[in-house]
Amino acid sequence: MRAGVLHGAGYTGRELIRLIRRHPRLELALVTSRTFAGQPVWNVHPDLREGAFSVLRGVDPAARLTFTSPDPTAAAQMDVLFVAAEHGQGAVTCKAVLDAGFEGYIIDLSADFRLPEAADYKARYEREHPAPELAGSFVYGMADLAAPYAEGTRRVANPGCFATGLTLALAPLAPLKAHVTALTGASGSGARPKPTTHFPDREGNVRAYKVLCHQHMAEVMEVVGASSEVDFIPVSGPWTRGIWGTAHVETSADVDAAFRKAFEGRPLVRLWPDQLPELRWSVGTPYCDIGWVRKDDALVVGFALDNLLKGAASQAVHNFNLISGLDETEGLV
Repeated sequence: MRAGVLHGAGYTGRELIRLIRRHPRLELALVTSRTFAGQPVWNVHPDLREGAFSVLRGVDPAARLTFTSPDPTAAAQMDVLFVAAEHGQGAVTCKAVLDAGFEGYIIDLSADFRLPEAADYKARYEREHPAPELAGSFVYGMADLAAPYAEGTRRVANPGCFATGLTLALAPLAPLKAHVTALTGASGSGARPKPTTHFPDREGNVRAYKVLCHQHMAEVMEVVGASSEVDFIPVSGPWTRGIWGTAHVETSADVDAAFRKAFEGRPLVRLWPDQLPELRWSVGTPYCDIGWVRKDDALVVGFALDNLLKGAASQAVHNFNLISGLDETEGLV
């Protein structure tokens, strides 16, 4: 199937390109960028350039793959689209390609379709939904909990990175009360430089932000349910990629049984009973690692994942595999 990555110049776009190029059922046929149109993809993502032999022979596939300007008509010719636009632009891009007649699979990695109603979007993001007529037409794609999808599903809203870790760690134990602290690397803020991602300010430092009001909590609560209470403190960590967090949980659930039931047969969640996972186990992989420790009445659940993969690109490919009828780990493991 011919695949396109729309707005592919960022960190998530790079990971999508990498995954699609090695996917046995996909051909990367289109990568768009407003800023870098006409330039070879490897000019922006140098690690995707082919080896010296191909370059010297003048047959470097990466050199032939160039960014093109966003063109809904060209995108509509693809079989599957991965939309890696920023929040707000994702819905605009999806509407444009759908209006151009696109009938294939579409995975949107922005926040624009994660909440079921346009009113929910306005309440959370304090702005009008860019395409309210499409709100509710995308399935929320927490792949490890939502699969199998209803037959005929063709539009998926990919979850946020924090939301993926929190939801997978908490939803099997709901209803619950949880206090969560999680640290994320600088790549979670995107490729565009910001004061909070500037290395001298980030290295050797931790900084809490959006305390008790992070935007991902809306989608987390959609899954864990209104009968649960979750307090969340997000923290900037002094590294590039990866999310590591702990949740102090009050629940009546049988923890071991709940996690095993929730993730039985789910190949991209790894369970670590009686220990908390380390970040280094998860970075560079498509897995979410979940572990837990109990002592008397106290329960701590830990989780770790790569924010650019499990929290974005590899989960998008996972969702595509599921809705297109492929083995869910195709091209990922």
